[in-house]
Amino acid sequence: MPDISDLFVKNKKWSAEIHRQQPEFFETLSKQQKPRYLWIGCSDSRVPANEIVGLLPGELFVHRNVANVVVHTDLNCLSVIQYAVDVLKVEHVIVCGHYGCGGVQAALERRSFGLIDNWLRHIHDVHHKHALTVESVLGDGKLDTLCELNVIEQALNVCHTTVLRDAWARGQSCQVHGWVYGLRDGLLKDLGMNVSGSAEIAPVYGKVLARYRTKA
Repeated sequence: MPDISDLFVKNKKWSAEIHRQQPEFFETLSKQQKPRYLWIGCSDSRVPANEIVGLLPGELFVHRNVANVVVHTDLNCLSVIQYAVDVLKVEHVIVCGHYGCGGVQAALERRSFGLIDNWLRHIHDVHHKHALTVESVLGDGKLDTLCELNVIEQALNVCHTTVLRDAWARGQSCQVHGWVYGLRDGLLKDLGMNVSGSAEIAPVYGKVLARYRTKA
């Protein structure tokens, strides 16, 4: 079992490499952060937000939880969104799930892991809402489909927050996006849930879901 002190060794190597490439990087970074993007992703250790989009520290504001869920009663997530949009003035809010998500799989298979079952009820709700679509898919495609639909629903929840609605009402430019990440190839997929104003929510959401009904 690796000693945890190895993490400090790796940290020193990482810091030294950044210093070598950009000597003023940390000094500049310590004075301010001006990210253009808010990333709402899964806690899964295989989905490192900054790395998969090639951004350095300071360029991506990040919130992560199991199965990248956005709930209107989750003050932690809502506070991150509010700070990112109202204070940092991010231009894009990205909800990014991933294929093979353990949280989504647990909900799909109705597996129990204890306390987290309460959190995964939100994924159960997504499954129930889109049961016909998910169950019409064969084999492993069910999980992939539910992972995608979960992202779409969570991006929809972001759009319906008072934070985004207020920002759009005052003319602030901020787009919401729904993406999914492939663990097998390291590539991102745009699910088409791209919204830049309240008036776009319903038509964009409807258009995205229509694609799944066509597949079914």
